Amino acid sequence: MEALVVKNVTKRYSNHTALDSVTLTIPEKSIYGLLGPNGAGKTTLIRIINQIIDCDAGEVSVFGEALQAKHIEIIGYLPEERGLYKKMKVGDQLLYLAQLKGLSRKEALSRIKVWLDKFEIRDWWNKKVEDLSKGMAQKVQFISTVLHEPRLIILDEPFSGFDPVNAQLITEKILELKEKGSTIIFSTHRMETVESLCDHIALINKSKKILEGPKKQVKDQFKSNTFIVEHRGNHFALPSDRYEIVKQEVIEDDLFSTTLKASEGIKGNQVIRDLIDITEVHSFQEKIPGMADIFISLVKGEADEALKKHLLEL
Repeated sequence: MEALVVKNVTKRYSNHTALDSVTLTIPEKSIYGLLGPNGAGKTTLIRIINQIIDCDAGEVSVFGEALQAKHIEIIGYLPEERGLYKKMKVGDQLLYLAQLKGLSRKEALSRIKVWLDKFEIRDWWNKKVEDLSKGMAQKVQFISTVLHEPRLIILDEPFSGFDPVNAQLITEKILELKEKGSTIIFSTHRMETVESLCDHIALINKSKKILEGPKKQVKDQFKSNTFIVEHRGNHFALPSDRYEIVKQEVIEDDLFSTTLKASEGIKGNQVIRDLIDITEVHSFQEKIPGMADIFISLVKGEADEALKKHLLEL
């Protein structure tokens, strides 16, 4: 079952189109990266899913049902603009927010204690939010987002303001939530987070979806048949009609690194066979594009012909 299906969703503000017939399919129990530059339309889509605003056209369904008010209780939302009550104490705040999501006072207290223990912050119970650092307050808001064990969790820039240690802690908790059955949507600019956590991704740019799919499949589609070889000596002759030397640099002494591009249809094994006849190969790997490379290429419009062809097929 899909956790969320967005079908032909459009949202306009006066003369500005925030979303232009966007369609997404988010598999259940996945971690889904919602990517795009500022102003692309990601936050508008998130607000529609959370029923903060309505779309002008299109449909949204959650776990096989048309989006309804009752689904608020199975969604956890961490907005980029944090929204805690600064004068309230941490414990009171979490208890209040948990009860808004349908938990009884007894169940809420039990779960709050568990989460405070997980983060080793039980002594924060009587601290006011205004006395917390930004990172501390974000931990509290993260707890409030997941306290009711939502089936669908939407995290908008969840690592903003966290140091590496706390970012790793949040990462571990997110993976635990996935293992327990939650579906998690990430809206983020941090491509290293996408690389390490996301199963599926979608890229929205200028109000339109321009890319969607399993992360591995997306990366495979954008491979350019480029290889990096470390070898002894800087001179070797490969057939110019089959190979292009893209870059060569010295590693040390007589050890070099050469980046070469093979013609379409030439596989890695063939490249290795051609190389070992003419040079001493120390290492060999295919150059796989990272999500940052794909993101920048598509958003800046610098895609090569293979990328352009892919976009036309979407």
